[in-house]
Amino acid sequence: MKTYNLIVVFNTELNKVLMCKRMKEPYKGLYNFPGGKVEENEDYYSSCKRELWEETGLDIEIKPVFTTEYFYEQQENIKLVVYCGISNSMDVKAELNPLEWLDINRNFSYDMFAGEGNCEHILRCALLRIFE
Repeated sequence: MKTYNLIVVFNTELNKVLMCKRMKEPYKGLYNFPGGKVEENEDYYSSCKRELWEETGLDIEIKPVFTTEYFYEQQENIKLVVYCGISNSMDVKAELNPLEWLDINRNFSYDMFAGEGNCEHILRCALLRIFE
């Protein structure tokens, strides 16, 4: 089983979320949260901090939202680790995938977002966690 992470980053007003537009499969051309693969012998927190820095240039405080396992048709079972945080800066530096701040109240339709419709659910879970 492979383990991947996603980091849901909000602006300080909590009305925008940072998304990347995927440049390769899976989900090429669709928006997704920044994230990547958890390396062997790497804890979840460290992997999220590393991926966030590599993909966005952000070094912010993050906290866990949830960890889940799911089946992805083109691969084996996957464990997904989700963290969230708030960025005081909207100045980000894309590594590979272009980055955009999107309104959190937009329609998270299947044709624009990765994850078989799970982006909105992940976003709402992260919002709840931010307020804890």
